[in-house]
Amino acid sequence: METLDIQSMNSAVETLMQSANTLFVLLGAIMVLAMHAGFAFLEVGTVRHKNQVNALVKIITDFGVSTLAYFFIGYQIAYGFDFFASASALSESSGYELVKFFFLLTFAAAIPAIVSGGIAERARFYPMLIASALIVALVYPLFEGMIWNGNYGYQAWLEASFGAPFHDFAGSVVVHGVGGWIAFAAVMLLGSRRGRYRDGRLVAFVPSSVPFLALGAWVLTVGWFGFNVMSAQTLDGISGLVAVNSLMAMVGGTLVAMIAGRIDPGFIHNGPLAGLVAICAGSDLMHPIGALIVGGIAGGLFVVVFTYAQNRFVKFDDVLGVWPLHGLCGAWGGVAAGIFGLEALGGMGGVSLISQLIGTLTGVAVALIGGFLVYGGVKAISGLRLTEEQEFEGADLAIHKISSTSDD
Repeated sequence: METLDIQSMNSAVETLMQSANTLFVLLGAIMVLAMHAGFAFLEVGTVRHKNQVNALVKIITDFGVSTLAYFFIGYQIAYGFDFFASASALSESSGYELVKFFFLLTFAAAIPAIVSGGIAERARFYPMLIASALIVALVYPLFEGMIWNGNYGYQAWLEASFGAPFHDFAGSVVVHGVGGWIAFAAVMLLGSRRGRYRDGRLVAFVPSSVPFLALGAWVLTVGWFGFNVMSAQTLDGISGLVAVNSLMAMVGGTLVAMIAGRIDPGFIHNGPLAGLVAICAGSDLMHPIGALIVGGIAGGLFVVVFTYAQNRFVKFDDVLGVWPLHGLCGAWGGVAAGIFGLEALGGMGGVSLISQLIGTLTGVAVALIGGFLVYGGVKAISGLRLTEEQEFEGADLAIHKISSTSDD
């Protein structure tokens, strides 16, 4: 009788933990889903008034096609999970695998959202939507599976060769680095906005709404704590260190961007995002002071590189600065995990700087090759840009036949 009671109790505890883990990951998925509103409003506030509607429409439709691409193709490439089982089979363990898919989908869908900010104001709608689907179905899951599921023996090779696998706890490289370097390819292929440069000199396009820009940055910042902390994916894996390290990196990025950017509100509100991008990889390893330094370096890196690229690279018109913000700061985060994660610098250890360097470079290579193949292919077949007349008119009226305000 006593044995039966113990078995019943163990079964009840197991069911409770399964349900709790499912709820935990679901809440994380909802928080990261909310970050997509942050992507939308960050872009809305940065672009000119005549492109605000297009910015909003792109983010939500990209999420829609990303969901289908990841459900039917991408998730299976990354994790080998078959969604064509019965509903009862999918619901086992309180449907944990389903909410895990939802959570990881919100990461995957961040890739087109990142790209969207770089190609704003001059991209055609449907060709870019098709490219988004191909990226989420094929390019992103390839690297995601290599790092987070050990596909193709990549992590095992790194561990055997250099003492540790590539460590990317919440996606500095897997999500942000890959998204930023894919955006680099798209921006290069698309070319700069008309009127952006005259006689070799930069013409500044003033953001349409600093309040919307700030709202987008705040929504992203708050949601990021779900992005990072809930990357543990189970309650017993949750770590207060991840939360505090995320906080310190955010603050470091904000304050350094404030100084380096001379109190420019655009730089100040992108500073915390730069810090948060960089801390994703090693947020579970570093000492909070190390996280502060990593975030501060990322904030300065964003300001310096964005300013330099905008003024010197005439054909490289990255509207929101997504390449330096996600691509470079993400790569810095991957490398930084191998530096500040070391026990000698107050970290938890268990990382190899060589593995972090190789893993980061692999992510950059996959993103660049995949980005140029996908966007180059779409450009060859259908073209990527609006016509000169459409671009002058603005994407809102040219594509959606409506403006963001009634008096436009």
